[in-house]
Amino acid sequence: MPKINGNEIRPGNILEHNGGLWTAVKVDHVKPGKGGAFAQVEMRNLRNGSKLNERFRSADKVERVRLEQKDQQFLYESDGMLVFMDSETFEQIEIPAEILGERRPFLQDGMTAVIEYYDSEALSAQLPQKVICKIVETEPVVKGQTAANSFKPALLDNGIRVMVPPFVGTDEDIVVNTETMEYAERA
Repeated sequence: MPKINGNEIRPGNILEHNGGLWTAVKVDHVKPGKGGAFAQVEMRNLRNGSKLNERFRSADKVERVRLEQKDQQFLYESDGMLVFMDSETFEQIEIPAEILGERRPFLQDGMTAVIEYYDSEALSAQLPQKVICKIVETEPVVKGQTAANSFKPALLDNGIRVMVPPFVGTDEDIVVNTETMEYAERA
């Protein structure tokens, strides 16, 4: 694996540090008036989610890890484990449902997700950026309520609440952004 200098760390880099795999969340380059410059790096552990703040001088070497990304199709969930199938080899793997966090309700049958592997260990899963959901319940349109940016709450078929424009009604399909968990457009 390639080693990089402490001042080359960027947000999103995966690093091997203190025997664990960490993703750089936030990087601040600091040049104090006295002493050498350093990078103040906020990191999150990929295995257990713990956070760590670390200082790296430009002379410090860190291992940068490249994760292998595979497209996998979601099949079903059983006992808190999500079962995915590799689109090329048709092998099935199980990963814990908590790997998706609050985006879990957006996972739909047959959906293709990008699973990131380190050796043969699945570390993270990314859903498509936009998902189509059906509105189960929302307030009716109030006549004359045409003020700009007037959004109303809506309950989706997966149990998530989002704010939608007033012209969207019940039983309509909408596109939801899975990263921001907000309404994007009508489907």
